[in-house]
Amino acid sequence: MSIFRVHKSNNFTVMSNTHFKEKKMSLKAKGLLSLMLSLPDTWNYSVTGLVALSKDGKDSVMSALAELETFGYLERVRTINSKGQFSGIEYNIFETPQQEKPI
Repeated sequence: MSIFRVHKSNNFTVMSNTHFKEKKMSLKAKGLLSLMLSLPDTWNYSVTGLVALSKDGKDSVMSALAELETFGYLERVRTINSKGQFSGIEYNIFETPQQEKPI
């Protein structure tokens, strides 16, 4: 009888498997979501920051973010400053979809 032992380090991520089972979602979007879920809560999410973490370019990251938004794993909220002017975008990332799946 064979015995397999997995020796885990202290540098690992625990996340939901929900997004891995989305058959209609690309591997790129699944990978980006997994990467985003592995980052610390204090990490400053930005497209530039996400591009810096991989060899993919800005267009690739933007298309994966759009796909995650379509599937309900990402919500973008426009933020405004005290003068009522656009000040940026807040990204809310979810381990499970927050809306119905696209057809």
